[in-house]
Amino acid sequence: MKICVYAIAYNEEKFVDRWMDSIKEADAVYVLDTGSTDKTAQKLRERGAIVKSKKITPWRFDVARNLSLELIPEDFDVCICLDLDEVLLPNWRTELEKIWDKSTTRLRYTYNWHLKDEKPIISFYADKIHKRKGYKWKYPVHEILVYEGTENIKQTDKLIINHYPDNKKSRSSYLPLLELAVKEDPNNDRNMHYLGREYMYYGKWNEAIDTLINHLKLKNAVWKDERCASMRFIARCYTNLKRYDEAEMWLLKAINEAPYLRDPYVEMMFLKDKLGKYNEVIKYGNEALKIKNNPKTYINEPFSYNETIYDLLSIAYYYTGNIDKAIENIDIAISINNDERLINNKKLFLKEKSI
Repeated sequence: MKICVYAIAYNEEKFVDRWMDSIKEADAVYVLDTGSTDKTAQKLRERGAIVKSKKITPWRFDVARNLSLELIPEDFDVCICLDLDEVLLPNWRTELEKIWDKSTTRLRYTYNWHLKDEKPIISFYADKIHKRKGYKWKYPVHEILVYEGTENIKQTDKLIINHYPDNKKSRSSYLPLLELAVKEDPNNDRNMHYLGREYMYYGKWNEAIDTLINHLKLKNAVWKDERCASMRFIARCYTNLKRYDEAEMWLLKAINEAPYLRDPYVEMMFLKDKLGKYNEVIKYGNEALKIKNNPKTYINEPFSYNETIYDLLSIAYYYTGNIDKAIENIDIAISINNDERLINNKKLFLKEKSI
């Protein structure tokens, strides 16, 4: 079996050694450098990668990825699309060879998108490992692989990729590219959701609300997790507009849409905490804690499974006069995140208890 890794790269010399070390079991490495001004291309070549440089104007991720895919000879069996801020964990090739057979077209694997102290905070199944022939990348941003035939997709939890993003890198191109993606395909629910989310990130509250409502209206917008997220984001926008009744209405819709997810309950806790309605914070916090695990998707929010619920509950119990429960919950929060603010809150609770 011939396996290669391929990528696009731009000014990522600091990641080259870590990246190449993680893929040393590959038979070949192909990289399209899209105009780096640092030593990315040079370092990759020194480590054995085959590198071609080409500036892409106007910029589109799908064009860049398709050009990188074209670098790979057609006699390769398996292609792994791996960005330079990602790392394949050890024994990946052994696991891949166990699962892959001649009928396989693509592989889903565990993708740790967000880590803290090397522990996964958000994980989901990604699917950028595919056969050489038949696949093309589509959409100017948040691009996906499309196949010209019928796919046969395998799945494993034992092949793992970790993501270590460069938070200093600009993502300013995402908004115009998402606007372009929606213009090109206005019925694509995924891109409509992403565009609404992006408007929210930029503080464009009304544009976000309109776009996310458009997402919910699409006939193919049927994935409940994503629909719930759109509803939560609409509520965030209304909260920022200080239209709290509408925010609550949309959060109730989100809970009703996907009652098996913690996320809408926690967002309701944020809203009720902001409004000083602490008995309702407790109500929704306890409902959230009944849910032990969210499905493994990119929709998951870090605040649903870190210290946040216990932090909010401790404050709510404090203000409703239940100091013992406040201390119980702040202890759990501190066990998850030994944060100075949480420690100071515990001191306050203990002082109140001693009075």
